Parts: sequence; structure tokens; C-alpha cells
Amino acid sequence: MNKENKNFHLEEATIASVHFTMEKGELTCRQLVKMYIKRIKDYDKEEPGLNSVIMVNPNALEVADKLDKQFEKSGLTGSLHGIPVLLKDNINTEDMPTTAGSLSLEGVIPKKDAFITRKLKKAGAIIIAKVNLHEFAVWGETISSILGQTLNPYDFTRTPGGSSGGTAAGIAANFGIIGIGTDTINSIRSPASACSLVGFRPTIGLVSRNGIIPYSLTQDTAGPIMRTVEDTAKVLDVIVGYDTADPATAWSIGRIPETYTRFLNKEGLKGKRIGILKSFFGNEEIHEEVNEVIYNSLEDMKKNGAFLIDIKENLDTDQLVNEVSVHLYDLKAHLNLYLEKLGSMAKVNSLSDIIASGKYHKGIENNIKVAETLDINTPEYNERLIKRKKLRDFIMQILAKYDLDAMVYPHQKRPIVKVGEVQVDRNGVIGSVTGFPSCVVPAGFTKPTSTAPIGIPVGLEILGREWSEPTLFEIAYGFENATKYRKAPYL
Repeated sequence: MNKENKNFHLEEATIASVHFTMEKGELTCRQLVKMYIKRIKDYDKEEPGLNSVIMVNPNALEVADKLDKQFEKSGLTGSLHGIPVLLKDNINTEDMPTTAGSLSLEGVIPKKDAFITRKLKKAGAIIIAKVNLHEFAVWGETISSILGQTLNPYDFTRTPGGSSGGTAAGIAANFGIIGIGTDTINSIRSPASACSLVGFRPTIGLVSRNGIIPYSLTQDTAGPIMRTVEDTAKVLDVIVGYDTADPATAWSIGRIPETYTRFLNKEGLKGKRIGILKSFFGNEEIHEEVNEVIYNSLEDMKKNGAFLIDIKENLDTDQLVNEVSVHLYDLKAHLNLYLEKLGSMAKVNSLSDIIASGKYHKGIENNIKVAETLDINTPEYNERLIKRKKLRDFIMQILAKYDLDAMVYPHQKRPIVKVGEVQVDRNGVIGSVTGFPSCVVPAGFTKPTSTAPIGIPVGLEILGREWSEPTLFEIAYGFENATKYRKAPYL
């Protein structure tokens, strides 16, 4: 059991490769966890480290030992036996602090795991680390008062996207196998796009938000950020399902297949009708490299049997963020629900307490102070909800008009921004505001530069109807199999 396996490669390891090696008796959970902890130490903490990990789980080796004992008795204990997880630090863990990246919640250990944390543990996964995010998940550069700025492993002068940038940077750099993020506007798909990863935002109601620090329960969800589509499907299988503590999940009953892996079809592009949302492409010089990468990817789709149709209808991302999205309107009311329940465990029990404490990164100050002046159940809020309903109908009409299985566009119109700049030109809001599922897949890289030796990753986003996750997996897996654009960073 303890014999070293010369053929096991930690870099780009998958769930299947780990389990295959374990079942050959050549790898233990303890060995695997130790390898990842060493890699985190070598590449995250040593200069010029990625700075993605807030805390390595001090109990990870103890959990690994228990799993190894169970394995000796009865084999793999679950579908994710021994697989290390990087968990965004706005997801509750009963054995580690959950801070949302904020000094205002430093040291606060929740009484219970989040629903998805319990599901992952039950399947045998090991939470190896809590990772950085843009504080309280309110924007997209992954900078927090508790840890500072996380860097992009493909270009240390750039951000990893956000808000789940710690998850994405860590998974891209092979600090774990499973990455879990949350998404209110762009926050799973932005870092996936920026880090050559698969980012899956499920239909609202497929994954419980219970035990996740909320931003906007109208738009929040959680989902996987992974290196492969296959592993994404395996993780989604585990974390979906009805949770009495999140009423939205009741809508998922009868809509969850036995396994999403059934839709991993190598010819998944064949015959699919895919709309190109032309208005989500940039028209300036700064957009040219991303456009070239995306159009090359669309040619790949066509070569592999997809029918591509131009969508002529105009949609404006900035208009959707500024006039339809309810994220800032929900923030105070929904975050306060969580903070109030912390009671004496925390020094802050409301958004106003956080502002008064001053214990937050100044980069979120404007957003949280604006949010403190806004609220739900106001005329302006209700107008946005009406616009949201109209947008849902409009997207469904487009899909019906062109007889589409899905629509595609660049997740980000230009390369991810440099550290110190604000994210711009992201297109993820359409999925967030409608609640429809979408998936980002690696589409290639921009041209190499002195700071980006293989270029900057570019992500293609695929959007479908509600509950169309099986179709998205067919398209994403078919595309991945045909292109294999994912590359590990040079570290």
C-alpha cells in the first residue's frame, strides 16, 4: 500500500487517475494530501507566490488516515474518496474559520458545515484548504483584507479573475483536484476563463446555498471549477439535490439525472445548433486577440459537427449589470440574515457593523456603502425583477426562434486585467440574471509575452435553458475532446 508509484503524476491529476492508482495499491490518501500540501507551500507561499490559500486544513492528514483505514477494509468509500478540495472561503466549514475573505469575520468558525461541504465529505472528499476570494464575493479581482491579492498563475502581473479567483488559481496550479466557487454575476466563470479551467454555473435551485455566505439569493449559486469536464460532471453529481433549508432546490426534483457523466459524449457537438451571440464580442483593438481565439474555437465546433447560427438580437452586458441585476439590492438584506445567526460568535452581525468596523479591504468600500442604502421590496427593486422576467422570456424566445440547443460567446471580451485594475468586459451576467446554467471551457490563449510565457487564457461560455445541464455537458465535453486547449501554467 505504501509503495511509491513512479507513474503517478500529481500535475493535472484527475479523480479517475487517483482512484486507479489507489486501487493498484500504489497511492494512499495520506501520500496524496502530503504531496498537495507540499505543492501549496512551494508555489503559494514562497515568493513570488500565488497567494491563493487562506488556510490549509490542519485536520487534512487525520481525515486522510481515516479514509485509508476504511479503504483497507472495503475499498473506495465514495465517488470522491480521498480527492482534495479547494473550498472558497465563503462556504461554511465546521472545523475551520469561514471569513468571506474579511478581517471582520477573522477566526469565526461556523457551527455546521454548508450543505455542499457535507455532501463532498460524505462522498469521501477531503477539504484540503480554504481559499481566497474577492472579499464578500462582491467583485472580480480576488483581493481581500484577510489575505491580500491572489495572482494569476499564467501571468503574475494579472488577476485570476473573481470572485472565486483563489479557487481557480489553486486548481490551475494543481493545489487540489476539486475546486468549488460561488457565482452571483461572473464569479465561477470569470476565474475559470482567466485560468484555463472549466467553470460550471448550474441552474438556480440545482445546488443548495445553505451555509454559504450570501450576496444575492436571487442570483447566488455554487458550482465546480475544474481542470476537466469529466471531473466537473462527477463533482456536480455529488453536490446537487434537494435541501429543505434552501426552498429553491425543490425545483430540482425530477430534473436531476442519475449521473451527468452519462452525457460525456465525445461527439457531443455533432448536430447541435449553437447560436453565436454577436453583441457579446468586443469591437475595439483591445478585443482583437480574444476575438481571434474565440472564432478559432467556433471553427473547431463547426468542424466537429455543430451548426453555428449568428444571433442578430442585441444584448448589452453593462446595461444588464446596471439596470437588471439585483445583486447590490439584495446584499444588505441577504447578508444580514447570515450575520445575524452568527450572534456572539462574530463581532459583526450586519452590513452596517462591517462598515463601522473598518475591517474590510478598501476596494469594496464603495459597493458595500451603496448596498447599505439599497433594499429589497422597493419600487426600483421590483422594476428590476420585472426586467429580469422579461430577459428570461427574451432569451427563451431567441433559443426558440433559431431552434438552438445553446448559445456561445467569449466570457470576457479582453484579456483578464492587470493587478490594480478593475475587471471590465465580462459577459457572465446573462446567466446570473436569468438563473440559466452556463459553462466556461478553455478556448485557447493569447500570444505569449514576457510575463505570460504561454499567453493569457481565454474562456468560451456556453449558455443553455434552465435544467439543460445534460446538453451543456455534451457540448462542453465534445469541445474539450476535440480541442484539448487546457494547458498547465509554467510554475
